[in-house]
Amino acid sequence: MDKPKVAVVAVGGNSLISDTKHEDVASQVKAVEETCKHIANMVAEGWNVIVTHGNGPQVGFILRRNELAAEAVHTTPLDVIGADTQGAIGYMICQALDNEFKRLKINKPTAAVVTQVVVDKEDAGFKNPTKGIGGFTTKEKAEVFAKEGWVVKEDAGRGWRRLIGSPIPKRIVELDAIKKLIEAGFIVVGVGGGGIPVVEDESGNLKGAIAVIDKDRASALLASQLKADMLLISTAVDKVAINFNKPDQKWLDKLTVSEAKKYQAEGHFLAGSMGPKIEAILAFLAGNPNGKGLITKPESIVDALNGKTGTWIVPD
Repeated sequence: MDKPKVAVVAVGGNSLISDTKHEDVASQVKAVEETCKHIANMVAEGWNVIVTHGNGPQVGFILRRNELAAEAVHTTPLDVIGADTQGAIGYMICQALDNEFKRLKINKPTAAVVTQVVVDKEDAGFKNPTKGIGGFTTKEKAEVFAKEGWVVKEDAGRGWRRLIGSPIPKRIVELDAIKKLIEAGFIVVGVGGGGIPVVEDESGNLKGAIAVIDKDRASALLASQLKADMLLISTAVDKVAINFNKPDQKWLDKLTVSEAKKYQAEGHFLAGSMGPKIEAILAFLAGNPNGKGLITKPESIVDALNGKTGTWIVPD
């Protein structure tokens, strides 16, 4: 019997919140259910899957609740917020997949793993925090945040905002648990939001860090360490393009690693959109020369697996 193919599927933010008018929990559940239909169809085609996901908006909502309720209840540290959102989103994804598997008559259990990811406490990202989180606030409140250990900065006249760094993921603490679950036939949800950033002291003890890890980078690390057959990153478009949104825009069906690096160097893949996705797949393939990368929309996953759409990134 052939060994089942293993894929890490990184679910983008658009798969959890469709738009700013549908951010409530019921709408998030609906969006997750829609995405999970396509992942379940992938499982029906013989893939074992580890689902990773973003959590940026959900973290922002909890930070805002902290601010509004600070006079009445204690606030929540960022690492615990990461764990909260991993649990909540993992619950939504597992339940949606369970229901789809039942409908498709697939006998596959699911499990969500709250995942810690070790980062280097000396990472340059900590020294130069650039990622704004939470809402805008006053200088007085910003001073309170600063005393709590946050980096705060005035943002172009709109108010003060907390900034955090985005360090490089080094090690997935729960990797062995995820491996054993996959080997036992589970469909796993893990490394949510890039994982809970933790740092290690001289004794090997872990402690939560005020940071956020890029979801695609963490997904690439997980895929590499699992020696997965594929890293699939879902996004808002069917395919990757060069000269995006220009008259000479060209959609790409397939890219070699060398071609992807060339286009990346030429500036075709921007940091705020396709850039991190391409970087993540290149990192995965660097450590796994037998793997493949795929970028497409959630609803196009099965068609992409069958060669009808999507952009494949493959070793040279």
